[in-house]
Amino acid sequence: MKSHSIQAAALAALGAFAGAAHAVQDLPGGPAVRQLNLHNAATRIGVEIAWLHWFMLITCLVIFIAVFSVMFYSIWKHRKSVGHKPANFHESVTVEIVWTIIPFLIVIGMALPATKVLVASKDTSNADLTIKATGYQWKWGYDYINGEGQGVSFLSTLDPTHREISNDGAKNAPDNFLLKVDNPLVVPVNKKVRIVTTANDVIHAWGIPAFGVKQDAIPGFVRDTWFRSEKTGDFYGQCYELCGKEHAYMPIHVKVVSAEQYTAWVADQKKLMAAKQDDPAKVWTLADITARGEKVYAANCAACHQPNGKGAGPIKPLDGSPVVLDANKAAEIQVVLQGRGAMPSWKQLSDTDLAAVISYTKNNWSNKTGQLVQPAEVLAQRAK
Repeated sequence: MKSHSIQAAALAALGAFAGAAHAVQDLPGGPAVRQLNLHNAATRIGVEIAWLHWFMLITCLVIFIAVFSVMFYSIWKHRKSVGHKPANFHESVTVEIVWTIIPFLIVIGMALPATKVLVASKDTSNADLTIKATGYQWKWGYDYINGEGQGVSFLSTLDPTHREISNDGAKNAPDNFLLKVDNPLVVPVNKKVRIVTTANDVIHAWGIPAFGVKQDAIPGFVRDTWFRSEKTGDFYGQCYELCGKEHAYMPIHVKVVSAEQYTAWVADQKKLMAAKQDDPAKVWTLADITARGEKVYAANCAACHQPNGKGAGPIKPLDGSPVVLDANKAAEIQVVLQGRGAMPSWKQLSDTDLAAVISYTKNNWSNKTGQLVQPAEVLAQRAK
């Protein structure tokens, strides 16, 4: 009776596991459940890479089967037990020529198509759009340098709800788990997009498997790659270089839209940027600046420090922090500007956003300091 109960419990657990596994579906433009092959290509380079993958695999498999078939046939056919005796010779010009020419032809046959694709993948000239992708710990910054949308700039960070799902053990994870961002990179379809990569702190890597692109982002260096998506839709990637403890929380989301939709998106972004161009000399009230700081905190800080400000593991709490409570406001301003320990620098945020989030931390939770940081104070500290 006891064994039957154990079996029933095991079957129930297995059924629950199977149900959970089936709840996850393929993500269009991203990973698939039990994926064994390359991503479905959205660019011509991606198609060529997929073709090369199978061409090389089949070529190597044919060589493997041919070589080992001859070897095993020779061993079996000419074995000593059936009376065969080994031939006694020291050299054969014919054999030397054959086993030199055949591998040479095979290598040339594999190298020619591979070189063609490699050269094409490195040709970033005549781009319709140039975007700089800067890696930060642990997010991406995008600056539209040339082409339609020039001047648009924003940060792309993992959606905070996905970090909470991860902290909770990834229960009921959505199909795009750890791939959803607050601001995706938006590009037009059938346009050549050049991606210039660099990094602010450590080595990162920008890539989208469906586009057949991957390029390291190295501090102090500028490198580039390109793609031309032939399909509209959402495409996903991640940082492909181990960049620190939050490496798994640094996704890449590219949204490919029609030319008309892209033009409308650019217009909206420029309106948003114009609205955010605050005067650093503006004097804010405590209520207004902390309200703005709450939004900045939720978008950039809550993932690590948590919405309640208590931190987690090596992440220090902000609630009750001596630096936050310090009457010398410059102390926290410098930490946010320069970074400390595992915390990266947040210089890329505006003076107003930094002043807002510092004011928010100084007056939220149990931190009722009443201290107000103005954008001008942040601006003054940047020069130090």
